[in-house]
Amino acid sequence: MSKKQRNALITLVIFAGVWFSPVPAEVTQESWHLMAVFVATVLGFILQPLPIGAVAFIAVTFTTCAGLLKVGDALSGYGNSTIWLIVCAFLYSRGFIKSGLGKRIAFGIIRVIGKSAVSLGYAIALSELVIAPATPSATARGGGIMYPIVRSLAGALGSEPGETSRRIGAYLMQVGYHCDAVTCTMFVTSMAGNPLCVALAAKALDVEITWMGWASAAIVPGLISLLLIPLLMLKLAKPELVSIPNARSLAEKELAEMGPMSSGEKYLSIIFIVSLLLWATSGFTGIGATPVAMGAVCVMIILNVINWQDVITEKGAWDAMFWMGSLMTLASALAKSGIIKWMAEGAGTAISSIGLGWVGSALILLLFYTYIHYCFASVTARISALYAAFIAVCATVGAPPLMTAIVFGIFADVPISLTHYGNGCAPIYFGGGYVSQGEWWRNGFVATTCTTLIYLTVGAAWWKLIGLW
Repeated sequence: MSKKQRNALITLVIFAGVWFSPVPAEVTQESWHLMAVFVATVLGFILQPLPIGAVAFIAVTFTTCAGLLKVGDALSGYGNSTIWLIVCAFLYSRGFIKSGLGKRIAFGIIRVIGKSAVSLGYAIALSELVIAPATPSATARGGGIMYPIVRSLAGALGSEPGETSRRIGAYLMQVGYHCDAVTCTMFVTSMAGNPLCVALAAKALDVEITWMGWASAAIVPGLISLLLIPLLMLKLAKPELVSIPNARSLAEKELAEMGPMSSGEKYLSIIFIVSLLLWATSGFTGIGATPVAMGAVCVMIILNVINWQDVITEKGAWDAMFWMGSLMTLASALAKSGIIKWMAEGAGTAISSIGLGWVGSALILLLFYTYIHYCFASVTARISALYAAFIAVCATVGAPPLMTAIVFGIFADVPISLTHYGNGCAPIYFGGGYVSQGEWWRNGFVATTCTTLIYLTVGAAWWKLIGLW
């Protein structure tokens, strides 16, 4: 039996176990069967006996064949505005990669401040920060834009996998990956799973997380975490090459080879700035994040920054629409059925009985929610499996709903650093061959724990100051 066949069998057995188990008196048989489909879908996302898009489409098709949902309801998730924000964001990322603007931004920053290992680390961190709001795919940002730059810098400085990896390559790889993880926490549009948190929060707690609301909560602890990463990796992956006198000339050479900014880069720069302004002022303008993203893509097509062929061949966007649309359908149906509320109330009662208050209860849940990421190879799979239930439980024990929704959204991304499979760009950085798995896990645990402490101390104080709790 192959691994995929074994994983398929496990998924089907768990599905059957939930489907045919006794139905609690407080819930209907239909809602219990919906939960069985949801559990099997999430398990399928984790084990991947088939691609997650296929798993999701099979699940939503099954709900119609089994009479759990009408066809119109089963397909309703594909019309969700959050889904189209993600699709547009993938296309936005395509513009950054195709035009070369992302590469130019990074090398421009390196030319200014890349004078030593640490300053080069901060150049990578700053590049990530600048690009992050407009690249909601961490894989596209980390793997498609930043990794090639980090890898070429390591090679240009005489550091290759193997004997010379410790020269500076291991340090740069670790800084690049962990900074990508931190920037994922900072904006709704910096990681593909974040908009899913926004949508699930609206359904589970009836709260609206705006782009500016998320950014305002994450900006202070996020910036402190970004400032820490290059220094932390200097201790954990200390480079032999501390001073880099030729980093500026290397960046200038790369920029010279790129030549003057193309019209596509100029157009995209304007689109990028306008999009950020509109996202940041949505509370005043009344224009949501999805219309802004859709408008940006339309302008990009009109100005030939990307073309229609780029749109229809952006597999990540359409794959995401398939599985996230299906997941939104199932999550919405579960929320309407009342089963999530029933589960949350039961768990909330159990935790409340311990007598820790909402702060202690929320902290226990948050730490479990963070470090359980060792069991997941996808941030979005963990969000799908745990986010709605955990925020519902926290709200039940008395935690402020909006703060709970935002904090658990942020902590969906905090543990990306833990493993070499923590998110989509992890295998890319790890595959560079500069860092062993044991060292990667050690450094990842330390980085995740430090980021967690920053968010729970400085972040908590900041949230109090801005009125989140």
